[in-house]
Parts: sequence; structure tokens; C-alpha cells
Amino acid sequence: MIQPRYIVTLFFSVFLAGTTLAQRDDISPERKQAIDSLALEKIRDLSKYISIIGNKKTPFLEANRVMDRAEELFAPDSEMGVSSLNRKEISYYKVRKYFERLMALNYDRVSITWYNIHYISDLERQPDGRYVGVVTIYQRFEGQSDDGLKYKDTTKKDITIYVERKKTQIQGRIVEFWDVLLGDIRVTETSA
Repeated sequence: MIQPRYIVTLFFSVFLAGTTLAQRDDISPERKQAIDSLALEKIRDLSKYISIIGNKKTPFLEANRVMDRAEELFAPDSEMGVSSLNRKEISYYKVRKYFERLMALNYDRVSITWYNIHYISDLERQPDGRYVGVVTIYQRFEGQSDDGLKYKDTTKKDITIYVERKKTQIQGRIVEFWDVLLGDIRVTETSA
């Protein structure tokens, strides 16, 4: 289910730019700017959700509610990468499994911060009509246990962004709009 605030944000951005979404399949510069804003807003929301899920003070029911909200940001079957300074291989998990593993980490305190969020590839049209782009983020992870165990790393991650046409009904009218979904999150490097 698409969250109403994303639809409202996208509609206002596009209509203020003076374009109608249902007219053409290409993306005008004004539309692209609105889509970019929506993509970055969803990534910031995901960052906030990950921080809440990973926080050991978050009650179980609240963490599950936040996991549900976070899953709505993703395209079906998306995966998230997990890396560590202690091993060379990168593991990939379906989104829900990643969140469950994050919630179950064996630390008493966890801090996860995303920063330096930016596009590294422009949106490219695919044969199926969708557009695909990539956003890079840096994630700072810190875990600490009461017995003195500490772990810190910084991970560079690439997030695939899918932009596709959707329809919704508003006051009895079918309205077409471009929506943004997050795809796979790939680890590109991990450092201390």
C-alpha cells in the first residue's frame, strides 16, 4: 500500500511544476526533480526506520510496526546486503529477514546513522517502461555490549531506485502518477 503522504508529496511537487503525470511516459526535468525528491524522502524514511528497528530500547510491537512500514518502501523480492570487518563475504537477505536480524543483534546498544546520500546514476528508462537509478549512502554502525564488546564500521551502499507508473482512485477519478520503490541495497565497501 502506498502511503498517502508520498502521494501527496509527489502530487504537489508535480502540479506545482506545471505538469500532468498522465500525459506522457517520459520524465520532464520538473517531474524528475519531484521524483528525485520523493526517492530521497523514502531513503531518509528507511534510514529512520532502520535506526528505530536496531535500537534496543524500541519495544517489540513498535519494531514490528516499523518493519511493516519499512517493507512498503521496497519492490517485491528486494534484498539488503550485510558486511563486517571480520569477514570478507557479503551476505544478502530479503528485506523482512534483514530487519529481523537487525532487531536480534547481540548488542545492548546499537546506533545506525546514514549520511552523504546522493545519486550516482541518473534515471534510465527500461524496456518495460520503468526507470531505474542508483543512490549511494554511507552507513555508520556502532554496537556495544555491557560486557565491553564494541564494534564499529562504515559501509558504502548502493540502493537501486525503481520509478514506475501507478494508478490510484481519488474522489472517484482514476489518476496516474509516478511512484518510487526501493530495490536491492548492495554493499560496495566496508571500512573501520
